[in-house]
Amino acid sequence: MNREEIEALRERVSCAAVLEKAGFAIDVKESTRRAMKFRRGSEIIIVTHQGRGWFDPLSDAKGDVFGLVEHLDHVGFLEGAGRVAGLVGFAITEPELQRQRPDQEYDLSLPERWQARRRPWPGSSTWGYLYGERFLPARLLRAAIRQDRLREGPYGSMWATHTDNAGTVTGWEARGPEYRGFASGGTKVLFRLGPDTALRLAVTEAAIDAMSLAAIEGLRDGTLYLSTGGGWSPSTEAALREMASRPDVLLVAATDANPQGEMFAERLRGLADDTGCDWSRLRPSEEDWNETLKIREKEKRQRKEGGVPHSRRPRQGKLRPAEPALDPAGRDAGGLGGVMKD
Repeated sequence: MNREEIEALRERVSCAAVLEKAGFAIDVKESTRRAMKFRRGSEIIIVTHQGRGWFDPLSDAKGDVFGLVEHLDHVGFLEGAGRVAGLVGFAITEPELQRQRPDQEYDLSLPERWQARRRPWPGSSTWGYLYGERFLPARLLRAAIRQDRLREGPYGSMWATHTDNAGTVTGWEARGPEYRGFASGGTKVLFRLGPDTALRLAVTEAAIDAMSLAAIEGLRDGTLYLSTGGGWSPSTEAALREMASRPDVLLVAATDANPQGEMFAERLRGLADDTGCDWSRLRPSEEDWNETLKIREKEKRQRKEGGVPHSRRPRQGKLRPAEPALDPAGRDAGGLGGVMKD
């Protein structure tokens, strides 16, 4: 089979045909014309690019129609290409995908739309994305779910809620394997993880970074982990200013280690000066906190899976919690090279 024949097959055979032939069924309620969701038992495949591409929201697997056959049937390229050729002319079922009108979408308020979504659970698409791709530990995810900070978004994405200082849902950051955005009709204020009464306010640029820093610090006592959602809206500034005006507050600029992160840090420094609260700069060792966490968690999981001798914790009473990222006496915790260590 030459290159021209391969390209012709790629154009003529849809990934949806492969899935339907393999016993998958389309989930009409979770599908759009741009992204069709197929299920077979607990397996999920999302078809994109008008049927020419696909990805598995529960793993890193993705590709074209040939890669899909290899993924499903565990065969090599040549055998897979032969099976694709056998599907030329295969008629797929095309259900009518009802597109929701804007007036229907906004019949529900933002809090009602939030409550209508399920919380993530071990084995769900969102859990698989956050634990498998973002390397957020299960303990941290359970803490965020207990505080009602996460919801299952469509196509394997997560919703991370933004609330105002009264606790009202104003929107949510949406992140997934192939999606990034914010709630339609919503307002960026702050994602929050931790006690509202905390006096140490660690401000990041994304909810995933806020959760990553919380995981690195072991959910440090007295800390509220925050995300601006990558913006600096008047609502965000007003909420931060109100919290920073309380006595004994420490405002920690835990933004990215790049020029944009430095710009956000300077804004936070200015806000701290205006309100009279203390201020500190905390930088990740990588560009952001999730990349820093990934490196740590990958090493931990590799050691665990590799069966390193003496890797099991001894049974000798209660152990110390994970060491937090340190805020030294000075106001600049860590240079561009990374977080300060013991």
